[in-house]
Amino acid sequence: MRRGEPLPVPVVQAVEDVALAMGLAKDWLNPGPSELFTFGLPLGFSDRVQTRQYSSLIVHFAGRIDQIHFKLYATVDQGPKSKHFADLLRLAPTWEELEAAAAWCTGHDPSDGFATMLTQALAELEKRRDL
Repeated sequence: MRRGEPLPVPVVQAVEDVALAMGLAKDWLNPGPSELFTFGLPLGFSDRVQTRQYSSLIVHFAGRIDQIHFKLYATVDQGPKSKHFADLLRLAPTWEELEAAAAWCTGHDPSDGFATMLTQALAELEKRRDL
């Protein structure tokens, strides 16, 4: 897999076309999480990727369980008022899925501070839905 930054010129052009057509901000596609390639993706990620082709553009979408991993990681970073927290709630993860995601997250940031914020995020998730 290739890193997403910088985005290839054809992708930048496609992103701008989609933004214009859909009324989105020009930066709707966030290549920032491509740093996760450096740290390692969840085990089995490539087996769960969903591929779609739009004319000459081929897009690989992360599977649901992988989105749970990524959204939990982002939630810890940005807090319960973030869009990532809302997205995570919409994914309706089971407690087992969150445990797997939490283990993956702590593999990327084993610091005590991250562990504390992860515990707080999981507690907030538990309050907001019945896991």
